[in-house]
Amino acid sequence: MLLAPIDWACIFAFFAVSLIVGLAVARQAGKSSSEFFLSGRDMPWWLLGMSMVATTFSTDTPNLVTDLVRQNGVAGNWAWWAFLLTGMLTVFVYAKLWRRSKVLTDIEFYEIRYSGRSAAFLRGFRSLYLGVFFNIMVMAMVSLAAIKIGGVMLNLSPMQTIAIAAVVTVVFSALGGLRGVLLTDFLLFIIAMAGAVAAAVVAVRHEAVGGLANLLDHAAVQGKLSILPPFDFSTQESRNLLVSVFMIPLAVQWWSVWYPGAEPGGGGYIAQRMLAAKNEKHAVGATFFFNVAHYALRPWPWIIVALASLVVFPTLDSLRQAFPNVDPSIVRHDLAYPAMLTFLPPGLLGVVLASLIAAYMSTISTHLNWGSSYVVNDFYKRFVNPQASEKAQVRVGRISTVLMMVAAAVLALALENAVQAFQILLQVGAGTGLIFILRWFWWRINAWSEITAMVVSFLVACWFQFAHGRLGLPVLESWQTLVLGVAITTAAWLLVTFLTRPTERRTLVDFYRLVRPGGPGWAAVVRDAAFQADATESDPLAWDVPRGILCMVLGCIVVYASLFAIGSWIYANYAPAVILTVVAVVAAGLLIKVWSRLRME
Repeated sequence: MLLAPIDWACIFAFFAVSLIVGLAVARQAGKSSSEFFLSGRDMPWWLLGMSMVATTFSTDTPNLVTDLVRQNGVAGNWAWWAFLLTGMLTVFVYAKLWRRSKVLTDIEFYEIRYSGRSAAFLRGFRSLYLGVFFNIMVMAMVSLAAIKIGGVMLNLSPMQTIAIAAVVTVVFSALGGLRGVLLTDFLLFIIAMAGAVAAAVVAVRHEAVGGLANLLDHAAVQGKLSILPPFDFSTQESRNLLVSVFMIPLAVQWWSVWYPGAEPGGGGYIAQRMLAAKNEKHAVGATFFFNVAHYALRPWPWIIVALASLVVFPTLDSLRQAFPNVDPSIVRHDLAYPAMLTFLPPGLLGVVLASLIAAYMSTISTHLNWGSSYVVNDFYKRFVNPQASEKAQVRVGRISTVLMMVAAAVLALALENAVQAFQILLQVGAGTGLIFILRWFWWRINAWSEITAMVVSFLVACWFQFAHGRLGLPVLESWQTLVLGVAITTAAWLLVTFLTRPTERRTLVDFYRLVRPGGPGWAAVVRDAAFQADATESDPLAWDVPRGILCMVLGCIVVYASLFAIGSWIYANYAPAVILTVVAVVAAGLLIKVWSRLRME
């Protein structure tokens, strides 16, 4: 494609603003590790919430949604919609606990919750396992999407796209720290959302589509429109679809799988944002705003473009013929999203390209800052140089930022499609989620529990990815390997929990006093002499988790009803649209009433 001068102006204007923000806060960000990684712990809920949304509004997300819709219909999005349950549980149960912990990173949590060398090992190992390995995998997914967009829209080779994207993003990320990320994320989200809506409008107006009504009536999309999968058990294919995209995500996946941005119990860059909040109320408000915007407001523009792509590019062959210069190995269904963007007119094309660049930079800059916080705080300072000055920590953080970006760029060149990487990440994290939920409310979980879960889940993922098929064993569906991974990993860490010594009692007492989780799972600790010696709480086991779970349920109803109501309005199904809108409003009213009774500081 040839960009008009106005398109280049939009792109360069965006780069200029990002650079100005990075330069403006660079000096402040370099003062200390707390400033570089947590913005001084004084951020408001709306800015943190916007940043969370912008981070998950990545270049690979619309590609992933397009991939799911083209293969499994709109209902295929339940593969990630189910994570709303995880998100709402984090909002109303875990956000305030994270803020009370006062740690710099969620990995630091291990040495306030567990004790001994096993806790130190867990902190050091996971700082590299998550901050480097997992983090690089996610950034590679995002960069793969950038490669496809660069190839389709700008006729760039994968190497050219990666080189440009990496240099620009690394410079921005290394300058401003988290404060720079948060401030630019506010602008990035607005640009990215405007670009997504614009892309949907242009897609619907394509001459082959002929408007929204024609799109919904077109034979190519008729079988793809249902928000719920067909409850049809008549064929193996229909059973697998129902189980894989709906039943397993809602019954198993949301609580059992660790996935970046949707960690059971909170974690990763979501925890980083909560730790940067002014107080518990701002931490809860930020995560609630994120979940509403992420699941209810954003999906439909992407879905509309995906549906329109089925009309314009009905097959992979049609995509290959339309873009002969794109490497055939990466022509998969997720390529259809950037393919649809090639029909944008001058001016609007520049805005949408800027929005995609904004989405890319937002996600990558967050992951670079978050990952380098693990490397610096939980590995370098903890094990390599405990006496490191604040400036030395910032310097190491900036160096690790560059190195992680290089590694992610190399890995991106080896991936082929978004769903492939998505499934790999789900499998590697299968079975670890439950432990991240229970460790706050059951004193018996120890460091060896988490070490076991991490090792076993990784080995099981490697087995299914590399060994299972080569040994001639029966081929399993992705949901079957997920369930087996969850079962094996959960059984392993539960067994190890009861076979190993519990965390030292003094550590448990100190953790309980700091975080105040409450509940029957801590009764043995509260009855301990070390706790009773200076007990000040009138009811140390009091907890409002039941009320938090009620808020979680009401929050899920609000978001799902809003999501389906928007879809029904788009589909012109007015009776369901009105009913779902009323349900969302009523549930929101009840949520506000119950939410006001939650104990927060």
